[in-house]
Amino acid sequence: MAKNHNRRVTQYALISAFGGFVFGLDAANISGVVRYVTAQFGLNSMQMGSVVGVAGIGAIVALMITGSLCDKYGRKNILLGLACLYTLSSTISSLASSYEILLVGRFIGGMAFCSLSISSMYIGEIAPADKRGKFVSINQLLITIGSLVAFIVNYLLVKSIGVIDAVTTETVWRFMLGFELIPNIIWIVLLVKVPKSPRWLISKGRITEAREVFKKIVPANEIEPLIMNVRQTVSGDDTNLLGQVKDLFSRRMRLVLFIAVAFAITQQVIGINAVLFYAPVVFEQIGMSVESSFMQTIYVGIVNVSFTIVAILFIEKLGRRKLTLAGLALIVIAHGSSWYGFHSATYQLDEQAVASLQQQEIPTEPLAVLVGTHYSSDVEFKADLAELYSPNELPLVTGPIIESAININASYVLFGIFVFLGAFHFSIGPIMWVIFSEIFPNKIRSIAIPFAALITSLTSYFVQQFFPWQLEHFGAGNTFLSYGAVGLVSLVIMLKVLPETKSKSIEDIEAELVAN
Repeated sequence: MAKNHNRRVTQYALISAFGGFVFGLDAANISGVVRYVTAQFGLNSMQMGSVVGVAGIGAIVALMITGSLCDKYGRKNILLGLACLYTLSSTISSLASSYEILLVGRFIGGMAFCSLSISSMYIGEIAPADKRGKFVSINQLLITIGSLVAFIVNYLLVKSIGVIDAVTTETVWRFMLGFELIPNIIWIVLLVKVPKSPRWLISKGRITEAREVFKKIVPANEIEPLIMNVRQTVSGDDTNLLGQVKDLFSRRMRLVLFIAVAFAITQQVIGINAVLFYAPVVFEQIGMSVESSFMQTIYVGIVNVSFTIVAILFIEKLGRRKLTLAGLALIVIAHGSSWYGFHSATYQLDEQAVASLQQQEIPTEPLAVLVGTHYSSDVEFKADLAELYSPNELPLVTGPIIESAININASYVLFGIFVFLGAFHFSIGPIMWVIFSEIFPNKIRSIAIPFAALITSLTSYFVQQFFPWQLEHFGAGNTFLSYGAVGLVSLVIMLKVLPETKSKSIEDIEAELVAN
């Protein structure tokens, strides 16, 4: 019987977290899209950042209202609505005829990004305490699997340019974005099958319905004690929005709120979405060809999936705190390695390099004035390239030109990037959603988790929006150095405040962390 309960919880968790797959797909798709969209619409670095970052604004807007909607209509119904938004976004984005319409489509898709916080909330409310970490981590696992699938599809589409008539440099990005429609529709169909959150049902006084849900996910002898425990934590609470907001920011919630905000900012400010949302652009900075940079993204996807599985296997054994601290320490080391690799790189074009570029059908006439010039900064080199090529040409020629001119020990950068990705995905990546699902009391969860996710989305927006601008003005090395510096500060903070919550019920964690 216990096996049936675990099977059902696993099934519901996977369906709920499937939005993570869609999110990962979108994140990886846009990393391939930006190069071609930038060329087609002649975008500058800030506009390129907006194509990626506007989704973060959509998430911010949605998260401002998601909490109250979840409390009123339930987690399941809101997830269904968000799945429909993903579908609308994919349709508009893939058919966009202008930069502005693409922004609208991306904004709508960003509103659906808050499915990550809602699914974490839902899973945290149906999963048993001793397995909650694993189940919530499924969210991150599906994000990484979605990214891997998109990286593979993007690579195959890029390989198809010039081979399949319909796939050209002008249309390839439409196929990348349009591919998202398939999982969007699948998710809508699957969500219909999951039950409502039993803890939400109890908060609404629908005890009979909650009992029926609990029968599916916990042993019979645990149902009534569990219902009584949950009722005690929500009884007499002010469940209106204003009451929840006041409680969230009250003195007694100070420690819980600080932990959540620290985690939310840390997860994004260390640069994960700069690397994931701009993966081909990042590898282009090392001097890789277009095809090679897209191939590297597949390795990125494999690393992400592999180390998320590591997190799922060890999160209940080693705990949230140990994995988080170990991951942050490795992230600091990784960013230091990337900085050193980029910092020591030099750039110089010679006649042989120009001849190689001509064979790749790159227009080389403008490069004559750069032949023999030595550059010790990628900022200066790319600035001179920007003077020689139009906004429509520059995104398509920059990668091959850097590949021909750069002198770099790429192993330092590759080591840094892949260690960073591995460390993130066995620590702060999945664990943030676990922490969010655990530390907030039942009575304010519907407002607290979206609020914490709002902080994450706000931080992520600034990282995504300004990454192309940082590359243009500060260079790749200094950009990664800044991520390492904030990672070090975050490590010190987490060392002081992060508690261990493994194998504890939501109600027990509340008793420990929330002041009376």
